[in-house]
This record gives sequence, structure tokens and C-alpha cells, in this order.
Amino acid sequence: MTVLIVGGSGFMGAELVRRAVSGGREVVATFATAPGDGPAALWRALDLRGASGIEVLMAEVKPQVVVNATSGGSDWGVTAEGPVRLALAAERHRVRLVHVSSDAVFSGARVHYDESSLPDPLTPYGAAKAAAETGVRLVHPGAVVARTSLIIGDGRSEHVRAVHELVAGSRSGALFTDDIRCPVHVGDLAAALLELAANDETGLRHLAGTDAVSRHELGTLVARRDGLDPRRIPTGLRADTALPGPLDVRLDSRATQGRLRTRLRGAREFLAGPLGG
Repeated sequence: MTVLIVGGSGFMGAELVRRAVSGGREVVATFATAPGDGPAALWRALDLRGASGIEVLMAEVKPQVVVNATSGGSDWGVTAEGPVRLALAAERHRVRLVHVSSDAVFSGARVHYDESSLPDPLTPYGAAKAAAETGVRLVHPGAVVARTSLIIGDGRSEHVRAVHELVAGSRSGALFTDDIRCPVHVGDLAAALLELAANDETGLRHLAGTDAVSRHELGTLVARRDGLDPRRIPTGLRADTALPGPLDVRLDSRATQGRLRTRLRGAREFLAGPLGG
């Protein structure tokens, strides 16, 4: 099976490349600025803002499945329109598609969100992700749209890097005690996405960890795992700031978890062991 991993040079994309290769799949991975260092992958440059490049790549690679792991932030052309262009090409070539979305599509007004919950984003990034979800499902009805939460792993994870820099005093800011998500381990997420890529599931799926934790509790868990002093992490309340976005978003992944072999661990479990666990 040939797997095309779009966004393979990113944090999550690199883990997808590693696991797909180790699972015996032929892997082609794309990058926007520079190729990753994934083992045994064939790298191709790709700009999701242009339909012609997507079409050429799809015709050249002839993948059986595409996993879109790109992260274009609030860039509408990349984050909202790019996935729809990719989905159109995948549908045209009759290729299975797994598109990765985010809990940023929700406002937090309901706190608990399952796969039937409708997006109500508060930020430009959340709006772009919500638009991509709608477009992908419209043009590629057989696609999987997989929403996830904070992705945690080793030092390449932005959240882990922030904890280290806050403890060292090289970064200003604080970790909020009222900003709550359901973090997922990058290895669990990649395994679940590749499992979805290989089966016949369609529609919306939630892939988040089982523990709802604040950013501060998450930082404390990371610090303890990495041998840092969690007392050095500055704390605060997001509600006291002007930062946009939801406070408390908890993805309910139980329905999807019941259909997968891959177990999505909670942060209190996967951060209890040594680095890389």
C-alpha cells in the first residue's frame, strides 16, 4: 500500500511517516519548506494553495490512501481551502482520505463534545478548520475527518518545548489553570490515524486522550516526566487575559475508541513514564 502523507515534515506528520514505514508501507511525504528526515520516505514539495500541484502529485504517486496532517495556522488558503483541493483530487482519483482536524472548531460553550456536535469556532484558525471539515465531507463523502486535541510527545512538541523554556526562564508567559483540553500522545494519534486509513470508516471521528487536564496540570506532568521542577512553571488564568479562543473543550472519543484497536491514553498515563513513553 502506498500512503501519501501531506505535511510529513511536521511534528505529527513525522510520526506518521515513521510508523507507516515501520509498518511496511510505501510512503511518499510532502513538505512546504524543507523535507523531513523520516526513514525510507520519498519526499515531494507541495503547496496546498495550488490545485495543479496537488493533481500532478496525485497522478504521479497513485496512492491508495492520503493522510492530510498539514498545519497552516490561520492561513485560510492552506488550512481551509487546501484540504478541499486535496479532497477533490482524492475523490477524482478514487483515493481514500483521512483529514486531521482540531478541537479548535468548538467554542467551549458545551464543554463536552462528541462526533455529533456542530462546530462553533471562536478564532480564525478554528473557523478555517471548521470550513475545511465542511468542504472535505462535501466533496469526498467517503473521507474520514479526525478531530484531535493537544498533541504531546518529545521535545519536538510545542507544548513540551514551552514547559522546558518556562522552567528555564527563557520564555515569558504562564500556563493557565482554567484552559482545559484532552491531550493525546503523538504515537497513539499516528497509530489511530493509520488504522483509520486502513479500514472502511467514514465521517467524523474524535481522537483525543481520556484525561481532561488544564495547561498547567499538563505542564506539571511534562516537567515531572522530564526531571524538571514544576514549581518553576508560572501560572495564571486565561479568563483574566484578552486571548481569544475557548477555555474548556473536552473531546469525547469513546465512540471512535470503541471501533479502534489503538488505545488513546490519557495524559496522566502517558506522561507518567520516561521520555518517549
